[in-house]
Amino acid sequence: MNVQRAKEIAASPVMANVTCDGIPVYIQHVDEQNETARIYPLGEPEKERTVPLDSLIEH
Repeated sequence: MNVQRAKEIAASPVMANVTCDGIPVYIQHVDEQNETARIYPLGEPEKERTVPLDSLIEH
């Protein structure tokens, strides 16, 4: 996923269908400089982690 699209999804009030390793996730924050995103699986905010943007897929 590119930086701009990830930022749009993170800022949108509408939930996008995004997965990481096949797991539906919520994008919390996008780090443009490092091309990473802070994500967590839907319903599991305690499992927050940072991943490369290229590991995110929008369906």
